[in-house]
Amino acid sequence: MARQTTIPLSALNHFSYCPRRCALIHQEQVFEENLFTLEGRDYHQRVDEGFVRHGPIRMETAVRLWSKSLGLTGVADVVEWHGDVPYPVEYKRGTRQEWINDDLQVCAQGLCLEDMLNCVVPAGAIYYVESRHRREVIFTEILRDTTRQAIEATRELLDSGHIPPPTEHHERCPKCSMLDLCLPALYGQGQLTWDTE
Repeated sequence: MARQTTIPLSALNHFSYCPRRCALIHQEQVFEENLFTLEGRDYHQRVDEGFVRHGPIRMETAVRLWSKSLGLTGVADVVEWHGDVPYPVEYKRGTRQEWINDDLQVCAQGLCLEDMLNCVVPAGAIYYVESRHRREVIFTEILRDTTRQAIEATRELLDSGHIPPPTEHHERCPKCSMLDLCLPALYGQGQLTWDTE
């Protein structure tokens, strides 16, 4: 049996956001910063340092995660301990909103914790730094299945060495740090127009 490629949790998020973005970052090894990615990096600085806080809810930051069965590796921003149950929390810039790529990422963190600790992780959360609010993500069977499918699709893309063409204009394109490298308007025969101010 061939050994499966181990993929980073960040690649799963990038793939779910945009397969072309994922391929450019993880295959071509190119990345561009913009205001949003720089802000995100600043917000992550505190949790990236790694510390443990004891109290009614124990909290660990920068927790190394992996799953041999899923072929995943990465780092959870925060893992809270609700009794004996781990609860992953992913930090995001901005205000509370629902993006499937974020839900898949935190669910994948939960699946890794289940493999590592031989336990059931029923939920996690996305914490939005600017609004200081969190949104709980319940790891339903549908979300778990969708996450596993996305993991396999990400792996297939990275194993293929293929760079997908730009997709149709998406509301996320203007805010993507990879816009100038992706060139969706050029590859889309100039059909994409938007105000980038």
